[in-house]
Amino acid sequence: MLGQRMNQQTRALSSLVKEMWDKLKLIYESRLEVKETKANILVHEYDMFKMSPVETISDMFTRLSKITNGLKALGKNYIDIEIVLKVLRSLPPA
Repeated sequence: MLGQRMNQQTRALSSLVKEMWDKLKLIYESRLEVKETKANILVHEYDMFKMSPVETISDMFTRLSKITNGLKALGKNYIDIEIVLKVLRSLPPA
């Protein structure tokens, strides 16, 4: 009798642990997808980056810094020379 009750409790606990594991896995996978989506959006913003005609250089650099900092937080780093070249290519024609 006692052994049977312990078996039932073990099965119930195993089922609960499996359910919790499945939920954690789903949450992790969802977060990974969100992270990848955010990175893709920021890479696109970086690739398409141009200075707006009504924007100051300071504002433009702040906007670019937000993009590159967001990418850095997601594991995508650009070296300084890449960012400098991006700024120079983003300036309007003289």
